Amino acid sequence: MNTEATPVLILGGTGHYGSRISKSLLAKGEAVRVLTRNPDRAREILGNTPDIISGDITSAESVRTALDNAKAVIICVSAMSWANIKRIRQIERDGVLSVLEEAKTAGVNRVVYTSGYEIREDFLVQMKMREFGEIKLEIEATLANSDLNWTILGCAPSMELFFAFLRNGRMTVPGGGPPALPTISPDDIGELAAQAVLRHDLQGQRFRMTGPEALSFPAAARQISKVTGNDIKVLKIPLLPFKLASIITRPVNPFIRHLYWSIKLLNNFPQDLADGVPRDHALLRDTFDYTPTTFEMEIRKRFNL
Repeated sequence: MNTEATPVLILGGTGHYGSRISKSLLAKGEAVRVLTRNPDRAREILGNTPDIISGDITSAESVRTALDNAKAVIICVSAMSWANIKRIRQIERDGVLSVLEEAKTAGVNRVVYTSGYEIREDFLVQMKMREFGEIKLEIEATLANSDLNWTILGCAPSMELFFAFLRNGRMTVPGGGPPALPTISPDDIGELAAQAVLRHDLQGQRFRMTGPEALSFPAAARQISKVTGNDIKVLKIPLLPFKLASIITRPVNPFIRHLYWSIKLLNNFPQDLADGVPRDHALLRDTFDYTPTTFEMEIRKRFNL
């Protein structure tokens, strides 16, 4: 890496998608800077090559320091954890809006923002969970009305989703899951985001980031069974216990509430978006230079086959 090069700043650079983005940029020989509240953990994940800055996205001083001499910024932050969920507005909304303002002041014009696959306000209202997507709606609207050279990457759920519900030969699915939904390898997100931030011809564009096919949970279980030789059974369990737990724990910590909303959204994934996966994936193939990861490839990597 050229240590004299101006870095790409990655906010959320140690997360599930963010760490892959960091590593993809490093593999391209790019200078990478990561703002993190846990520098030791960041070095464990990313090594000593990136410029690791100790700080918080909610601190204007930290953000200004991180943006200094940066050539671009990737915003891939998430407060979806038990420890951080109470600060979700401060992190995902206030912090990100501050980054956009500070970036303009610092002359950092290139911004890539990772969002949800598709944020539909009318659908969220219909599902009585507008709160779940309102922050991303506001950030996307702010970008659309800005003078920044922005690109939005609407990320499908990680293929890790299917493995997260897999235990002892059973795929236990709260609510049963939808007929099919888009998923994507986190490594593909890393590569696509890295390519996107280095380009200046994607201004004002929003991409739906998906793998080659939409998969249902039973279809995913069948593929895992075929590749590994182990028979995977799908067990459907009701959503009601998650809903009740989310109501009971909300005064203490809203994490389960957000988890319930996530599962509810997965179970009601819009059919037209699932049907559009081949088209959305074809656009990625036409726009970016990469070899997509199939679910079979992800299975083989997961099980070291």
